Amino acid sequence: MSTTDLSKYQAVILCGGQGTRIRAVAEDRPKPMVEVGGRPILWHIMKIYSHYGIKRFVLCLGHQGEKIVEFFENYHAYNCDFSMQVGTPSARASHLATTPRPDSDVDDWDITFAHTGADTMTGGRIKRIERYIDQDHFFCTYGDGVSDVDIPGVFKHHVAANNVATMVGVHLPTTFGIVESDDAGRITSFREKPVLPGFINGGFFCFTREIFKHIDDDATVLENRPFRSLVETGRIGMVRHTGFWHAMDHYKDYTTLNDMWRQGQAPWKVW
Repeated sequence: MSTTDLSKYQAVILCGGQGTRIRAVAEDRPKPMVEVGGRPILWHIMKIYSHYGIKRFVLCLGHQGEKIVEFFENYHAYNCDFSMQVGTPSARASHLATTPRPDSDVDDWDITFAHTGADTMTGGRIKRIERYIDQDHFFCTYGDGVSDVDIPGVFKHHVAANNVATMVGVHLPTTFGIVESDDAGRITSFREKPVLPGFINGGFFCFTREIFKHIDDDATVLENRPFRSLVETGRIGMVRHTGFWHAMDHYKDYTTLNDMWRQGQAPWKVW
């Protein structure tokens, strides 16, 4: 892994998804709050960035964004033993000295909660948080996918290539087996759930501040006009990632990620 110091940079996380395709576990919460191993997938994403020294976050809130605010406002109350005087709850001891704190790095997280609208598109959410970005470069990702991607390596590529945007490309594993046959119709091979050739958008990005100039308004989808205009000028690049990547779009993804965590086989747990 690369050793670039990234501590001054921010990670923007798009947290406005409604989780309509995973409604069985997301009906009462925003999609980034769906749990893997008892913690929201958003927490897992932030732990990945935190591992690389990126502890300044901008969360683009949308659907039921108040659930995300509440989680972090009461983080220690939800995750640690604590004591308080009922009449003076603000004086509570957030965590007792004897309570194990395996994720104490969370205390160093600096989080900006940006209410970017319930119906705002991906590009629009990024446009709305422009005033919070205080460096020439920043990271960005969706709030529903985990990976063991080399974040510092992606950043180095992004800066060296002088890109406005750099995307992490990943292979898409199919959920179906592939059957191949010859011209006579005889089956020649079966391949069970192979990784398909080519790359798809893995949802991990590096941007420069210039990206804001390519976004019009709340209705702008990041992958449409902004990225297409950057393709025309040659200012968008891709880093190919062949390691682990998994999005949580459907209930099956939810069960798969939780099974991996429970079995101690979670490649995205780089911390």
